[in-house]
Amino acid sequence: MSHARDLGGGRRPARPFSVRVAGARTSARKRVLAQLAACTPALPALVVLVVVLSGLADGAGMIWLPLLVAGPALAATTNGPRGVFWAGFLTALLGALLGVRDGVPGRELTAVLAALVTVTLASGLASVLRGRRERVLAAVRSVAETAQHALLKPVPATVGPFQAAVRYSAAAAEARIGGDLYALIPTPHGVRLIVGDVRGKGLPAVGTAALVLGVFREAAHDEPDLLAVVERIERSLARNLGHDDFVTAVVAGYPRDGHLEVVNCGHAPPLLVSASGSISAVEPPLPAPPLGLRALAGHTPGLQTLPFADGDQLLLYTDGVTEARDGGRAFYPLAEGLERHVSHEPARTLDALHDELLAHVGGRLHDDAALLLIRKPVAGRAAAPGAGHPGPTAAARASEAKCCS
Repeated sequence: MSHARDLGGGRRPARPFSVRVAGARTSARKRVLAQLAACTPALPALVVLVVVLSGLADGAGMIWLPLLVAGPALAATTNGPRGVFWAGFLTALLGALLGVRDGVPGRELTAVLAALVTVTLASGLASVLRGRRERVLAAVRSVAETAQHALLKPVPATVGPFQAAVRYSAAAAEARIGGDLYALIPTPHGVRLIVGDVRGKGLPAVGTAALVLGVFREAAHDEPDLLAVVERIERSLARNLGHDDFVTAVVAGYPRDGHLEVVNCGHAPPLLVSASGSISAVEPPLPAPPLGLRALAGHTPGLQTLPFADGDQLLLYTDGVTEARDGGRAFYPLAEGLERHVSHEPARTLDALHDELLAHVGGRLHDDAALLLIRKPVAGRAAAPGAGHPGPTAAARASEAKCCS
């Protein structure tokens, strides 16, 4: 049976208003950056205009003329070759008119115009190379998105008897996938799911995650016993991983109505939310080694059977969530966040948790983070859209309304 530690002992004051303010600040920063990006193509023309106006106002054209090379140079960062050459042509024309107007000696004016032509040609070449790199990057991103859908397949809103939702964030810049893994699939033996964390980062971790998910999806359909599923993953990793590599994971199954099976292999304990709103951590009865290290530990993980009734929910996550730190080096309190945001809609709950997590770390995670939440709906009663949990979330909303009225 389950050995759970209650995490909801004392109610803590909710902080939805501060979280909303942090989210609003993040959205405002994104809008400002988007506006700046939209204005970037006009920057070369603006620079040339400032130089020309300064030359007209000062009358000392030779002092300002060399600065005109900034026009085609900046155009290379935002425009194609045609835009760069047009910027160079207009800049040279304005430079010649400004030099003639201010009586710049012919040799000096010729040297400035030659410099403008040279910079324009070099900027045009740079623009061509930039365009090629952008096309390559777009192709790589397309392949990465395809790999993501093959490796971390989207989880539908309903899987078997459960409502379900997943939120995943890769720490690597511009990455879609990382070393965290998840899967939720219906099988002849009931719904089965896995959430895990591969040691390390980068492409080796992605390869290991792909291996674990491939074996899990195959074994989950073939093996009636959940421990046999874990055993097949262990054997595959023992053949393919190095001595220092391992995978922490929680594998769960729903073999019959009202009963949930859980096998924890060195992973963070899932959080069980009862229909009444209490939250407890599902701790394994005995510590078990991560997948890939069983030969060193000498013992196998055990199978826990939990009662899982209508209205109950189970949250599985990786350590990228619980070990996320704010500016003061404080960890993100996941149990408290779940208590504040739990609702009858898993997608809504995870949206709120993910937004609060990003606000906690200042907008960017430094480790891969995965959240998977399942809920057993109440039989014969559909959750109303937007209906929240009647516990602390409703109280927090009432407190917020009273504060802001």
